[in-house]
Amino acid sequence: MACDPQQLADVELFEHVDDEDRARLAEFIDACALGAGDTLFRTGEPGDSLYIVRSGEIELFIKDTAGQKILLTIAGPGEVFGELALLDSGPRTATALALTDAELLELDRDDLMRLFQKSPTAALRLLAAMSHMTRKADELLRTRVSRNANEEVEEHISVLQRVADWISWFSGSMVFLALNLAWFAIWIGVNVWPMGIPQFDPFPFGLLTMIVSLEAIFLSCFVLISQNRQAEKDRVRADIEYEVNIKAELEIAHLHEKTDRMYSEMLEHFSRMQKQNARPA
Repeated sequence: MACDPQQLADVELFEHVDDEDRARLAEFIDACALGAGDTLFRTGEPGDSLYIVRSGEIELFIKDTAGQKILLTIAGPGEVFGELALLDSGPRTATALALTDAELLELDRDDLMRLFQKSPTAALRLLAAMSHMTRKADELLRTRVSRNANEEVEEHISVLQRVADWISWFSGSMVFLALNLAWFAIWIGVNVWPMGIPQFDPFPFGLLTMIVSLEAIFLSCFVLISQNRQAEKDRVRADIEYEVNIKAELEIAHLHEKTDRMYSEMLEHFSRMQKQNARPA
């Protein structure tokens, strides 16, 4: 069904096309409507047209090898999607699902060539839309590959957490132990034996006891902060291991399917060969 030329006038891709050419294009460009929850196309289906969102929202997503949904983008009014399958005549690379009631304009290859002849600027806009999608795909690839738990947690660490980690590390070192031993020995020595220095904290060393207690409290807090971060890192590592295990299971299942298919094809091939050899010369 051809669309109304006025519908094209409000689409950015056609803004440089004059009214007469827009009217001709409207005779060839189809308009379609989707209800909320309707699927326009699925991954792997053949594609021979691209779509422009007139109104509503269309969700484009794929599923990774672990079966998890990866949202590519949500196309809103004026945005283009489905152009890859149209340009290279390959299958759809994503699934398109209507989040709301939507009105779409559908262009096949011939429509697209007419548009480019009338408005070369439209070709640049389409390339810009494709570049935008490619950038999003690159970012998804960067974040969806097997992750490093240390790097992922490090990206979200605060200055206080960095300080807590350093203090926790230092408090468990031999240098910290040696400094404390030297400090205690000097403190006790000054307050027990006459060294010509006034005894400011005589036995039983109440001031030293208070300072050591405060030191223990603060060190405990810093150690707990560091342990919480380590627990967060362990959770991330567990999630990564789970994803890797799921991917490994799926890959093994795919290998089994391929092996079974090859086995079936070989049996059919041998069966045909036996029938041919059994025929009288």
